[in-house]
Amino acid sequence: MASHRRPSHPGLTQSARVTVLSAAAATAAAALGAAPATADPQDTAESARGRVDRLYEEAEKATEEFNRAGERVSRLREQVSNAQDRVARGQERINRMRGALGSVASAQYRSGGMDPALDLLLSSDPDSYLEGAAALDRVSERQATALNDLRRAQRGLGQERAEATRDLAELERSRVAVARHKRTVERKLGEARRLLNSLPSEERAAYDRASRSGRDWGPELSGLGPASSRAAAAMTAARSAVGRPYVWGANGPSGFDCSGLTQWSYAQAGVGLPRTSQAQRYAGRQVPLSQARPGDLVAYRSDASHIGMYAGNGQVIHAPYPGAPVRYDPVGMMPVSSVTRI
Repeated sequence: MASHRRPSHPGLTQSARVTVLSAAAATAAAALGAAPATADPQDTAESARGRVDRLYEEAEKATEEFNRAGERVSRLREQVSNAQDRVARGQERINRMRGALGSVASAQYRSGGMDPALDLLLSSDPDSYLEGAAALDRVSERQATALNDLRRAQRGLGQERAEATRDLAELERSRVAVARHKRTVERKLGEARRLLNSLPSEERAAYDRASRSGRDWGPELSGLGPASSRAAAAMTAARSAVGRPYVWGANGPSGFDCSGLTQWSYAQAGVGLPRTSQAQRYAGRQVPLSQARPGDLVAYRSDASHIGMYAGNGQVIHAPYPGAPVRYDPVGMMPVSSVTRI
């Protein structure tokens, strides 16, 4: 997550600072390319923290892609299930139609199937015969209609099977995409953890403080309460989640990623939100940041790859990144791209 960084601890001497930052310099050199021999160790530490920020941002974007692909898998799984049900029902109908036609054919076969002209000549009661023949014609017409119905049903069943096959293939491609995005997230998070762990403890603490401090408070905000009862209920739910861990791909209740927290919070208010932050930004009416009220969704970065819930007093509640639990941060911690009122 990109944010303002504070300088390292002022109590360190220059020589001690060189010693403290040597491990960070080595790791940053491996990750970013070797620094010039004259580079200031503080610049190297800042580069390392900047690299961690970028990795978290990239991981968050990949997480949103993972969530989007997961949503698609869920929709396709339902489509496939429905298509399979339709195929099964169509097959049952065809089986019944075939059974009915088979019964008529068997009856005709057992009757001998005599030539109609010869049957008329041999009949002792021509009038009765002609009445029977007319009835037989009607039966034949119904049989022909049933046969046409069967052919149409077979064609429809073939189309349903083709659609089910396409849905299954698309489902499999989406599953592959989910796995690919998952690997990307895990790789980015692993790199960030390794880089953070390479920093001395004081530098790691400084990184956390800087993450909390944000950039600025943004414009003067309205100071009003929630815009609706559902926003108030969602705000209450979000506050109850403070302190729970960031878990990428999770939407509660024990852990959350950024859009998972906002989705879960509004679900507690009886409101269904899309899964991704990009979709959530369009789930309601957009308002200026200066008019933000508790419960409004605040999307960050131009691509809305991060989202939180405005909590009032110039703060948002959000799930920041792995290792940082759900918490309050200044609304201006990152560039705000939109504010959405649900």
